[in-house]
Amino acid sequence: MESLEALVAHIQGLSGSPEERAHLHGLLKQADGDSLRAHAAALVPFLAQLSPAAHSLGYLYLLEACVTSGANLSEFGGGDFLVTVADFLTSCSTDQIRLAPDKFLNVCRVLKDQVMQLNTPIRGIAPLRVAVRKIQASPEQLTPVHADYLLLCLLAKQYKAGLSVLEDDIFEVDQPKDLFLYCYYGGMIYIGLKKFAKALELLHNAVTAPMSSLNAIAVEAYKKYILVSLIQNGQVPSFPKYTSATAQRNLKNHAQIYVELSTCYGNGRYTELETFIESNAASFQSDNNLGLVKQVLSSMYKRNIQRLTQTYLTLSLEDIARSVQLDTPRDAEMHVLRMIEDGEIHATINQKDGMVSFHEDPEQYKSVEMVDHIDSSIQRLTALSKKLASIDENMACDPAYLLKTGRDRGGRFDYDDFDNAPHKYF
Repeated sequence: MESLEALVAHIQGLSGSPEERAHLHGLLKQADGDSLRAHAAALVPFLAQLSPAAHSLGYLYLLEACVTSGANLSEFGGGDFLVTVADFLTSCSTDQIRLAPDKFLNVCRVLKDQVMQLNTPIRGIAPLRVAVRKIQASPEQLTPVHADYLLLCLLAKQYKAGLSVLEDDIFEVDQPKDLFLYCYYGGMIYIGLKKFAKALELLHNAVTAPMSSLNAIAVEAYKKYILVSLIQNGQVPSFPKYTSATAQRNLKNHAQIYVELSTCYGNGRYTELETFIESNAASFQSDNNLGLVKQVLSSMYKRNIQRLTQTYLTLSLEDIARSVQLDTPRDAEMHVLRMIEDGEIHATINQKDGMVSFHEDPEQYKSVEMVDHIDSSIQRLTALSKKLASIDENMACDPAYLLKTGRDRGGRFDYDDFDNAPHKYF
């Protein structure tokens, strides 16, 4: 290997044009390896001679050698070195770091591990948010940095920060594990924000994603999926037909206590559900789900009140309290008012006689706001439909896919197998 001084000189002199960077990349590959990591401590002073923005490719090779050398980062300056890593992630050149994506991902992972070890996850949020955008080939691509970023948002309780990546439509996934973690952590962030419908979407994706063997992420996602389904909808739907056979056969066996909780919830008896939760509190606590289970219990009141709206036009607060097992009419009034405010029921309360009148949904779907909402939803669905059609076309003409389907059928193809392929390819 060349001397470090010569290598740094090459980095300084060959970071300009794409042709020069291609030559530099070859030199860096030759110098890379155990020999470079063995000089990790000596590399740190040379980083100060380089610009993270102008010399990003060479800086990345040296920085990655430092952080993956196995040495304690405190030897490189501890917290100050974390600042060096964070500054690089935020200021590096996108074009240059994409020449060595694996090394960039290694640096991101080390930063995540270090801020977690220091119990300061908030320090990694801003750098990794920038890193996600720099390593993505398009906003539709899922990267390993997504899951690391969402994990730090969870640990720091900065749930809103996670929305910056969760609001993207993801169509490109390289590694299944990245998808499972993205959906699981994303679901937890939406739970933290009390956006249970969005949480349900992501947890549903984790549970129904293709899998040849069961994994721990899917099991934990299914447990939360049951709880959030009860909170949001009052019931747990059956598996859709596109769920993998592995998930359908095994998930319930690994979440039996949650399946029993769902059954108990369906009976509609608050005291019975409360007793079940108390007797199994240790199990729920070991899964870190006890807080969510308690929200399931409190949602029982809301669900039972909603059932009353399907039977009665008017009902006294005293009758509501007795029917749903609340202690006082005042408690019933507070629950009804909260549900009216959240738009979960449509009702009015007569303060004179304590009577509650239930009404139909007053929305006529003809206001300007509602028309704009419907129009934007139609446009979004149209765009998604076109995207899925394009993906379907590419898959129908993919040689690997056709070979796999032909092998599964014993090498035989029918004429119908080619109907979905676009005619422009023939």
